[in-house]
Amino acid sequence: MKIPRIALAAYGFAILIVVIDQLTKAWVLGELGLSFEGQSHTVLDPIFNITLVHNEGVSFGLFGDGSARWMLSVFSVVVAGILGWWALKADRRLLITAIGLIMGGAIGNVIDRIRFGFVVDFLDFSGTGFFPWVFNVADSAITIGVILLILDSVLSERAAKVGVAAEKS
Repeated sequence: MKIPRIALAAYGFAILIVVIDQLTKAWVLGELGLSFEGQSHTVLDPIFNITLVHNEGVSFGLFGDGSARWMLSVFSVVVAGILGWWALKADRRLLITAIGLIMGGAIGNVIDRIRFGFVVDFLDFSGTGFFPWVFNVADSAITIGVILLILDSVLSERAAKVGVAAEKS
């Protein structure tokens, strides 16, 4: 089976996100020397700090006791696989970008769950009052990917409506 060139772009985005995510986490844990949860490195106090958080659950503290580690890992791998298959069928650049970002973010976080039993979060903008949580590159990629997925859906639906209206006239 020949993989379409546009699908390779999604896989490329995913690989790029995984690499950046894992390198930044290695930097925080190694070079920056943050070794225990809650330890922080001041960057732009109070707006932005690098604070080590062991996220054992998912968003908003769900499954925060770590009991769902393997279930979440399997779920993330399945989601990444489905997205990888979807990339083979996709034909729009925005959709491909969204798929790649979400796939890479999911894989980046599942690597942490398997290696450490938790996801390494460290980007701390809680001092702004707008972002009360700590997150990582993978989380950012997933969030941006979902936004792009919604945008692609709206734009493609709008284009379809315009096409139908043009056919009727």
